[in-house]
Amino acid sequence: MASDVRTIGILLFDDVEELDAVGPWEVLAAWTTYFPDDGWRVTTMSRHGSQVRAAKGLGLVAAHGADDCPPLAVVIHPGGQGTRAQVKDEAHLDWVRQRASEAELMTSVCTGSLVYAAAGLLRDRPATTHWGSLEHLAKLDPSIEVRPDDRWVDDGDVITSAGVSAGIDMALHLVARLASPARSAEVRHIIQYDPAPPH
Repeated sequence: MASDVRTIGILLFDDVEELDAVGPWEVLAAWTTYFPDDGWRVTTMSRHGSQVRAAKGLGLVAAHGADDCPPLAVVIHPGGQGTRAQVKDEAHLDWVRQRASEAELMTSVCTGSLVYAAAGLLRDRPATTHWGSLEHLAKLDPSIEVRPDDRWVDDGDVITSAGVSAGIDMALHLVARLASPARSAEVRHIIQYDPAPPH
């Protein structure tokens, strides 16, 4: 793989919400697999590079440990019950801050934004999260402009998205931003993502 290829890393951890991680993975892996000349790849990481048990029991195997993954241009922090401990875990918050100092773009899905808030990344910024955690987000940092109705919020070097399936939309937005809207439309067609809720 060419040395100028940039890497997107998705963090995995115990009690991660499955679709928070796998939804963006599907979008980004389809993009980077079918359009390698765009110059991006996607990978996964966990704290020790080991398998994690997601919120509903799915086992997910990370490709790297959190501290031995390739340099990351983009970081995706999913949400889930596991973030409840992470917002109080100073070692994890330090890791997030370190990634933020190195990456071009920090993104989150669902309650991943609570971790970013606890780490100070969302100070004086607009942001969103899962509908059930909007008040928690505001309490973690009252300076945040909480946007309850936005599917995702792009604030330059930080993007937050709402809950669970919103990570798919955020990832398609990432493709549009990092490549082009036309490429994002192609990826959406490849994964046949055309929401038409039955109710």
